[in-house]
Amino acid sequence: MQFGIRELVLFLTVLLLPVVSYLMVFRPQSANIESAQTEIAHKQEMLSKLRAETARNDDLHLVNQQILERIDSMESMLPSNKEVDQIVRQVSGLAIEAGLTSPTLKSTKPLAAAQYREQPLEMSIEGSWSGFYAFLIKLEQMPRITRIVDMKIEDTTSDESEIKASFTLSIFFRNEVTS
Repeated sequence: MQFGIRELVLFLTVLLLPVVSYLMVFRPQSANIESAQTEIAHKQEMLSKLRAETARNDDLHLVNQQILERIDSMESMLPSNKEVDQIVRQVSGLAIEAGLTSPTLKSTKPLAAAQYREQPLEMSIEGSWSGFYAFLIKLEQMPRITRIVDMKIEDTTSDESEIKASFTLSIFFRNEVTS
């Protein structure tokens, strides 16, 4: 058999055909398959995360119900704006019960606090340490939401049993609109 140019070209064509088909067909197709597999894996991971979050919906619904119940119980502790005077009388009564002097009260302008209001009252009380302590405990045990800020305690006599306390008592209340 003779090898001529024609046979040599045919032989080289047969040898180069797999190399060219690898470079032109199989390698790009492999890259497409790998990118598709990566995308499928990513979507499966996102789907599993979505399933896990969806499974938590019932738990979140239960937690939201508990939070709403807590909010309702906190709101029940807030008096209406009509009841603030009663709370002030209760606080004054607590001070007298604890053996303190009748408190001097100075009401300031109510402050807006979210959906509710805050009524600051500047108070001054005189009495014994134990009476003041008993007053604070009874104030804390009230079923209403209050807070004390800017407290100043001074000694009024030399025997150190008498004090004068001045502070701001804030009472939180719902602002009911009268129609």
